[in-house]
Amino acid sequence: MRESGTKSLWVGDGTPRPTAPLHKHLSTQVCIIGAGIGGLSTAYLLAKEGIEVVVLEARQAGEGETLRTTAHLSSALDDGFAELERLHGAEGVKLAYQSHVDAIDEIERIISAEGIECGFTRLDGFLCFPVLDAEGLFDKEVQAAMKAGVSFEARNQAPESWGNIGPAMRFPRQAQFNPAAYLQGLVQAIENLGGKIFTGTRVTKFSSDSRTATSDQGFQVRAAEMVVATDSPIVDRLKIHTKQAAYRSYAIALEIPAGAIEPALYWDTETPYHYVRLDESGKILIVGGEDHKTGQDNDPAARFVSLTAWARRKFPMAGALIAQWSGQVMEPVDGLAFLGRNPGDDHLYVITGDSGHGMTHGTLGGMIIRDLMMGKTDGYLRLYDPARTNLSAAAKYLQENANVAAQFVDWVRSGDLQSEDDLTPGEGGVLLVGLNKLALYRDNHGKIVTRTAVCPHLGCIVNWNNVEKSWDCPCHGSRFDTDGQVLNGPSLSELKTADTDLPPIEPTMIGTPL
Repeated sequence: MRESGTKSLWVGDGTPRPTAPLHKHLSTQVCIIGAGIGGLSTAYLLAKEGIEVVVLEARQAGEGETLRTTAHLSSALDDGFAELERLHGAEGVKLAYQSHVDAIDEIERIISAEGIECGFTRLDGFLCFPVLDAEGLFDKEVQAAMKAGVSFEARNQAPESWGNIGPAMRFPRQAQFNPAAYLQGLVQAIENLGGKIFTGTRVTKFSSDSRTATSDQGFQVRAAEMVVATDSPIVDRLKIHTKQAAYRSYAIALEIPAGAIEPALYWDTETPYHYVRLDESGKILIVGGEDHKTGQDNDPAARFVSLTAWARRKFPMAGALIAQWSGQVMEPVDGLAFLGRNPGDDHLYVITGDSGHGMTHGTLGGMIIRDLMMGKTDGYLRLYDPARTNLSAAAKYLQENANVAAQFVDWVRSGDLQSEDDLTPGEGGVLLVGLNKLALYRDNHGKIVTRTAVCPHLGCIVNWNNVEKSWDCPCHGSRFDTDGQVLNGPSLSELKTADTDLPPIEPTMIGTPL
């Protein structure tokens, strides 16, 4: 596995305890792949209904992307109410807002019912605008929020601790918590309800037709219904992937004197934008931002430099840097997650497209899938339907898929290494050898690990991530460790050894109609 990488603030004390790997064939009512916020929320809500559930997770609970969050629980959505109104209409915005209110309420209800100690706190959220708002964003957001019936207060100035840079919108009853402690509580509750959770169990084969998942040890789970909650879905090659894009987002944690800033959730409208909160102790400042498309930045380490510089300008009282990490965000072209039945499959469900709201979208996914399995057909099902089309998002759809097509140019470019001698210990790079692109990594002992640089999902060339020490695909966000093992889907297969025949490029797979 990879020798190093970043470590989020949440990994350590309170991380969900390990459970045993799958060790035999099983049959169950519902098999859930992925033990992050989406998978565990679904498992818990179904188990509460008396439904038999089995959860499979490649690592430990939450170690995919959930514990790489900054854990804002917000009903004020990142894309903005004005943009969501353009995409979904005023009624769609109203439903989207209310659904996230309901998700936060559901999290609070679960915490209360199960006695989970995770520092859950209700607090205000502030969307902060610049003094010189040339595009009139503040007025547009206020008008759209009013039309949608959003609960908010328009302020002439942001809170003093933010610097009074301009107007702000205050959203009451937002929340924050410790996601690791919350997931640990969900794990315990699911097991108390009779659910089974198998960690250290990587799914390497998946069939929606027979509804079976096969582990890397050859054990198989057969189910009446299946849920894929793997951040980026592993269920097919294209259905969802052409309607969303993978982005890396960066976060840092800094010491800060207690009481230095008003406890709240904060966002701004800068490019790139930033999001800020305190941890549960009030003595650690968590700052996120600097997003870019996965696999499309040659120096992701520089993102931490920019983020830290911004944080110190904004909050000069901040002290030592105590953690830094990055995570993957799936951005749907129309701003809302894909939650429900996978297109064309009656017994297969997906949770993906978190759009920067993984904690609430993941919880919503569990609520929606529970309702579908219990026969409900109203509520938010249509708004989040993975099979939906949205002509208002056509321009974004074409833009993202043109970006994917452009990545295939990497096949005819030279690699970023002239020879393996260019590599220092702990670094990787792509080397062109004949017609083959090779992914080379020199470990801390000087040994070279060689794999093909071809992503097994659709044949794009992976790029080296010098922050997470991983190989990242610039097309659909698959990620691999230094040994070529899968860290993130949609790829189910590892990077092949160098003597394996390279798969052909299939340009027809680049995009399908919206």
